[in-house]
Amino acid sequence: MRICIILEGCYPYVRGGVSTWVHNMIEAMSEHQFVLWVIGAESKNRGNFKYTLPANVTEIREVFLDDALQVPTETVQGVTFTKEETEAHKELISCDSPDWNVLFRCYNTKQTSVHSYLMSEHFLELLLNMAHEKYPYIAFAELFHTQRSMLVPLLHLLRQEIPEADVYHATSTGYGGILGAMAGSIKKRPFVLTEHGIYTREREEELLRASWIPSYFRQHWISFFYMLAHCAYDNAISVTSLFGRSLEVQKQIGDIPQYKLKVIQNGIHYQRFVDIPPKPADNYIDIGAIVRFHPIKDIKTMIYSFFELKLRIPNARLHILGDADDDQYYEECQTLIKQLKVKDVIIAGNVNVTDYLKQLDFTILTSISEGQPLSVLESFAAARPCVTTDVGCCRELLDGTGIDSFGRAGLCVPPMHSQAFANAMEYMCKKKTNALKWGKSAEKGFLHPFCMTIWSRIMRIIIWRY
Repeated sequence: MRICIILEGCYPYVRGGVSTWVHNMIEAMSEHQFVLWVIGAESKNRGNFKYTLPANVTEIREVFLDDALQVPTETVQGVTFTKEETEAHKELISCDSPDWNVLFRCYNTKQTSVHSYLMSEHFLELLLNMAHEKYPYIAFAELFHTQRSMLVPLLHLLRQEIPEADVYHATSTGYGGILGAMAGSIKKRPFVLTEHGIYTREREEELLRASWIPSYFRQHWISFFYMLAHCAYDNAISVTSLFGRSLEVQKQIGDIPQYKLKVIQNGIHYQRFVDIPPKPADNYIDIGAIVRFHPIKDIKTMIYSFFELKLRIPNARLHILGDADDDQYYEECQTLIKQLKVKDVIIAGNVNVTDYLKQLDFTILTSISEGQPLSVLESFAAARPCVTTDVGCCRELLDGTGIDSFGRAGLCVPPMHSQAFANAMEYMCKKKTNALKWGKSAEKGFLHPFCMTIWSRIMRIIIWRY
């Protein structure tokens, strides 16, 4: 079987939970061929992989959003659309409910020129109508450039050559979900979708904080990504999430029929962690964060919280284990550490987590958005309790589901609340007996139901049915 995995902003360029999951899945399904169709932000990262690709990855297609800006402007020719194509473009520009199959044929099959369309009278007429109806007091030039910035990368992606595959599997909605939906539609092959975090909600959180978006266009940008999500949900034959609450959010966003939805929990290589001994007693309390430097992981709140903790627990040490996914954010975090003059922050970088856990008393996670974090599962398997923010299924992992008897495995606090997070870490440092007990509870209650062969079986069933 030839499986095309469609990825946006993760594997093989960035280490992290989704990337690890993809890499492990490919290795576990060695009897199948994989094509990686990957979307990146900047073409300067072309070929800059953080992983050695498994032997069964037979092809990789790299598409970069900034390449859309480098495409030479063709001689503008007249663009003629049918009635259904005109209606689809109107709905697209309004971020409503376009007929995506019409747009897929228009840009992928017919290869309509993006520049010709965006410089056409047809596009101008649609924008003028929108300006009169929705933005009568906003400069037309602002609306024009906003719409272009939305449409140029999207339409550029729709013109990409589709890799040949038996099944297309996207790991998010957004641009990746659009490529998966298009591939399924054009190639008449099944398209399946797996969401680790809810992509649409993550983009919404970013857009609400973004300073580059004028307030009067913010909702339009948010609607744009919800529109892309609807396309992915509608076209996928299967929509998988990691835990029940995530599935409910998918249903709310996409009005997805129940038969499409399923939950397959995350998992790890349990035997790698289960025999890790407790940290030998010394004069320090060592706290680990298995996390990459990225704004969504909110490392700055982690630093502020640890700064507060050091005032109360002078012998605490913080170890941050992970790559600098965002160079600017990494530098900002380094600057913050220097400004606060906080000591005992050890930035270990990309290390062997199994070995490093031997040095740690407990682990922490300050993310503002998560799915089912692998770092928490790894900590559990190593009998290390955790302090996390209340995102994704972290509370469910730490507090239990209410139907088990394993007990608490750590503390969960609101996101972006440095004081509450410092209090939780202080409790963990001072109440060592409880911390050890919670670590044992984590180990006993650790579930590892996810097996890569499940995905192999799913793929076989999909091929058999289609």
